[in-house]
Amino acid sequence: MIDPGPRLGQPNSGQPLPNLNSADLAAFNSGLQTFLEIDDASHGLGPRFNSDSCVSCHSQPTPGGSSPPVNHQIPAGTRAGAQNQIPAFLTPNGPTRVARLRHNPDGSANGGVVDLFTIAGRADASGCNAAQPDFASLAEANNLTFRIPTPVYGAGLLESIADATLIANLAANAAAKATLGIAGRFNTSGNDGTITRFGWKAQVKSTTMFAGEAYNVEQGVTNELFPNERDSTPGCQFNPTPEDGTNTAAATAAGSWSDIVQFGNFMRNLAPPQPGPSSASTNNGQQIFAQIGCALCHTPNLETGASSKPQLSNQNVHLFSDLALHHMGTGLDDAVSQGAAGTDEFRTAPLWGLGQRIFFLHDGRSQTLLDAIAQHSSANSEANQVVNNYNALQPNQKQDLINFLRSL
Repeated sequence: MIDPGPRLGQPNSGQPLPNLNSADLAAFNSGLQTFLEIDDASHGLGPRFNSDSCVSCHSQPTPGGSSPPVNHQIPAGTRAGAQNQIPAFLTPNGPTRVARLRHNPDGSANGGVVDLFTIAGRADASGCNAAQPDFASLAEANNLTFRIPTPVYGAGLLESIADATLIANLAANAAAKATLGIAGRFNTSGNDGTITRFGWKAQVKSTTMFAGEAYNVEQGVTNELFPNERDSTPGCQFNPTPEDGTNTAAATAAGSWSDIVQFGNFMRNLAPPQPGPSSASTNNGQQIFAQIGCALCHTPNLETGASSKPQLSNQNVHLFSDLALHHMGTGLDDAVSQGAAGTDEFRTAPLWGLGQRIFFLHDGRSQTLLDAIAQHSSANSEANQVVNNYNALQPNQKQDLINFLRSL
């Protein structure tokens, strides 16, 4: 029984949604080009950052995906003469990682992102002397926890699933879920109360909010959603804020779009990954996936509601997720609370595109599906009984299940 690894052949991802009109297709392509751009300090990078482009982190196997096989953060941290030391938790062939602090000096909970790099020493950041965090000391004090990038494939479809559909799905199969110890709940917006659904803890409401926050936190680029610099070290601000914004003087509507609108256009019109070829083994694995209870959280299919965009309206979404939070136990507890999500609660990760991913779980600790499944089980995890069911399978049944997952 083995995990055959990322599915070979042409990636079945990275394309626009089918049947886009010419305007939406142009918006997708323009957004893709912005997604690929490398920022520098004159265009807003820093003062602190984790990488210098969206595609640096979201690129496996195509733009919009997950952590790539070669870690692009390492060259980003030293580009243009930057004086950063590469933290020990980043390796050339390891997962793209963002660091968060577990606690404050007084012991209270923190959970916020502590950026890896500064622009000090860069040729385009003369005079900036911002100090890089002492990650060795933070690691020694067990004050670091990590996240890897979530894929953004099919983001517009996920955004278009009605709250009522998600609520009904979570309530479905109540007896079967109760027998297996599965509960679940949703993270919600603190203002309007609607279901939030992006990010490892479903803490982000929309594609545009996802883009704006990531632009500010990961690249240090202020924007119309997050207009303030995260770091005020003297000599390290080179642009008025927000650095990214609407160009009201543009000759065309498209020319007026901010970068975060461009990112949103790309993600919203990005098609979900298509599965690989099926076989007798994958077909049997799909049945086992349902029989042992995996599908009770990793819902194979949901439907979008009515949308002003035809490509997003009343569509079947084969996401393999309920977009709900579930307690994953002490083994995966990351000491971070976000919105309603507690420290051991995580959004059910959509499994579409799983067959071509390299790193698994919120911090990239697993590189095989066998280990990722095992990591689902620990004290107080809602997945414990499902993992027990998996462990009770015959070796050939386990292999069929793994083959099915790698076909997604």
